[in-house]
Amino acid sequence: MWELVKAGGWLMLPLVLCSIFMVAIAIERFIRLKRNLVIPNILLIHPEQKAEQAIEKLSQSAALQKSALGRIFQAGFNSRLQTEQYARAQMEVVASQEIGYLEKNINFLGTLSAVAPLLGLLGTVMGIIESFLMMDMGNTDAAMMMPGISKALITTAAGMLIAIPALFAYRYFQRLVQEYIAELEQQSTLFHADLFYLQAPDLDISKAS
Repeated sequence: MWELVKAGGWLMLPLVLCSIFMVAIAIERFIRLKRNLVIPNILLIHPEQKAEQAIEKLSQSAALQKSALGRIFQAGFNSRLQTEQYARAQMEVVASQEIGYLEKNINFLGTLSAVAPLLGLLGTVMGIIESFLMMDMGNTDAAMMMPGISKALITTAAGMLIAIPALFAYRYFQRLVQEYIAELEQQSTLFHADLFYLQAPDLDISKAS
């Protein structure tokens, strides 16, 4: 492996860095975007569960309070004594913050999927130029042109090997976040409507153990 990196020249350094960033971000997003950390099923508002049941469960679990949906519900519940517009605004502010956390570093994956093949292409061009320089110097020995050709092939392959999984990861996480955002908006609307049409119990959700 190290021999391939050396044969690819100095452009392999940024390509290796791109691969490290790609793997690290993909693992971090995979862990962070688990559904139970974003939208726990136990908190969902549906015909069998109203806002007051969700708040009661939220008040009993610190883990639920750390979820994106839990923070949004908590913001609305803490503003229940204010106007509907104020409570909605507080929920929207928290929701925008949570969406920012969900989208963190995903665009960087898209950037890596675009930059990696360009770096590989640059290595290809430099390798071919190196080979032609050998020919211009009057050297027709094919063995002398092999380093430039190998550099061109190795950097191209490395760029593609990084770009392909980075693009797949980018598209997957982008789609997943969009699904989460749509569901968060739906649940927030249901919770807000239920909270102001059905009086929620006076629970202190800051005292969860």
